[in-house]
Amino acid sequence: MASLNMDRLLQACVSQGASDIHISVGRPPTLRLDGHLRALETKVIEPDDSAALMKSITPDRCQQELQEEGGTDYGFAFGEAARFRVSVFKQKGCFSMVLRQIPSKLLTFDEIGLPKICAALCRRPRGLFLVTGPTGSGKTTTLATMINYINENFDRHIVTVEDPIEYYHPHKKSIINQREVGVDVPSFAEALRRVLRMDPDVILVGELRDLETMSNAIRAAETGHLVFSTVHTTSAAGTVNRIIDVFPVDQQEQIRTQLAGNLIAVLSQELCPLATGRGRCAAYEFMVVTPAIANLIRESKTYRIDSSIQTGKKLGMQLLDEHLWMLYDTGKITLEEMLEKGRQPGALQQKALNKMGAAKGKLKKKAEEAKKELEDMGPILKT
Repeated sequence: MASLNMDRLLQACVSQGASDIHISVGRPPTLRLDGHLRALETKVIEPDDSAALMKSITPDRCQQELQEEGGTDYGFAFGEAARFRVSVFKQKGCFSMVLRQIPSKLLTFDEIGLPKICAALCRRPRGLFLVTGPTGSGKTTTLATMINYINENFDRHIVTVEDPIEYYHPHKKSIINQREVGVDVPSFAEALRRVLRMDPDVILVGELRDLETMSNAIRAAETGHLVFSTVHTTSAAGTVNRIIDVFPVDQQEQIRTQLAGNLIAVLSQELCPLATGRGRCAAYEFMVVTPAIANLIRESKTYRIDSSIQTGKKLGMQLLDEHLWMLYDTGKITLEEMLEKGRQPGALQQKALNKMGAAKGKLKKKAEEAKKELEDMGPILKT
């Protein structure tokens, strides 16, 4: 019965286009639709229900990890319909689950609104390309799009290290090998230590979690590989600072030099619900590492990166607030959403007020012109 119930939940998630299913004792199963939580009209979950639902889809090795560590993560295929990234954890002595739906369709750069220069950067023979943003901001989808672009267009050996594997990539023009942490290799650091012996051209590291993984990723980029990864930061300058700050003070000068020479781009993103109420779009901050920006990183002047991004528009660079304003100005997102996601909400709010004031001024001028026109026409209408 539990398996059937889980199948129904998964089917509801797929058919309604939800991004997540939340299973927690004390409330009904809940879907995340377009960024909002929506409870399903079913019974409230009891401890036995959550345990049965968990056991119906969780592999034995993950159930053992759950008992020992209090939590586990794994990938799960729902037939041909969809794949899910599953997080199971214990809370108040009961089991809870969050299942994130992984879209089966790999998207193009245009479909997710990536800057066109991303395609050119994916052709680079070496360097470090970071995609950053909070949890649930679409980093995995962006990386999958880039990997798929390389896979379709170039003959490369691509090695990915993920926890767990989310998008499954078939071999196309490239050879692609996907390693799952906990299944194929014990850790990100161990995978990165061994990957250089595999004759890779492109390496995807699911996340730069610790000093050793960061150090190995930078070294892989330095030794002639194109490396993609993610960091949980919300801006380009913040990403550079986060990486440098992870290292001991006596190593930071060396890391600055390595980053300046090997970082090629940082793409920071946020997912915003559309003003229509259905669907979401991504807002991007994009930094391409030019010689000027490399110099700022080397000289520890990251506070000046934002102004370099503003002057680099011809390379497709933009600040997050600039993209949020464009999305608001074209009616794609609401004012509230722009202010919530913006890094300088005060400046954005003032810009919106100025726009509204200008719009009122134009309407007033048009009304006065129309009134004068009618007045001028008055004698003509009487005759």
